[in-house]
Amino acid sequence: MSAATAQKTFIWGTGRRKTAVARVRIADGTGQFIVNGLDAREYFPLEVQQTDIRAPLKATEMADRVDVFVNVVGSGKPSQSGAVVQGLARALKEYRPDLDQALREGGYLTRDARMVERKKYGHKKARKSFQFSKR
Repeated sequence: MSAATAQKTFIWGTGRRKTAVARVRIADGTGQFIVNGLDAREYFPLEVQQTDIRAPLKATEMADRVDVFVNVVGSGKPSQSGAVVQGLARALKEYRPDLDQALREGGYLTRDARMVERKKYGHKKARKSFQFSKR
């Protein structure tokens, strides 16, 4: 089979945080990290988000062995980075099941269940009431 017709085999993982959903694909490679068609450093400009999304790779020592391709939608950048972390951890677990313990110890496979509380009728926001006037 020639190099032009060779196809990469992708392993998928899905991550969620608040309303953000990240679909992560990993394949054997050299450490490339693409998010929504951009380099990860361009898409997540903050240093804390860059270290967060690479944390599962660092914990499993897979940073230079796999290429990561991410499609992420919804919510804001901090939540998107959290979704990428979970999706990447799930994909790494599927790729090599022996990495499960290291990913669990780092807390990368745990879903953060906190969501925005809905607004209630008779209130300004979810819990804030309108100003009360006795007279």
